[in-house]
Amino acid sequence: MTPHKEQALRCAIYTRKSSEEGLEHDFNSLHAQREACEAYIRSQQGEGWRLRKTPYNDGGLSGATMERPALKQLLADIEEGLVDVVVVYKVDRLTRRSRTSPEWSRSSMDTRFPSSRSHSNSIPRLRWDA
Repeated sequence: MTPHKEQALRCAIYTRKSSEEGLEHDFNSLHAQREACEAYIRSQQGEGWRLRKTPYNDGGLSGATMERPALKQLLADIEEGLVDVVVVYKVDRLTRRSRTSPEWSRSSMDTRFPSSRSHSNSIPRLRWDA
């Protein structure tokens, strides 16, 4: 009998910095967030986690708005079934205001926030409460 091979989980990293200050540096907050998330994904390789190379970086954009190109692309890729796990350094990189916090439901999408060690196991897409 052939052992059951686990399916690789395709992991996307989303990063955001609200101001453009410092983005011109060779290493900035977006890089630091990405490095932390990559390390977290590496720590989960035994569970089948694999990093998608597509970058989802929104530099100089507020978390209070959905008008963020990288976030929109991430949501589109989730809808297309290209992403199994979303890794975001901390929840405030997704949103800054509790009124607009994402409601994740109706899917088995998994989102992880390595800085807070919290996670959600039912994440389909972002729905924003205005």
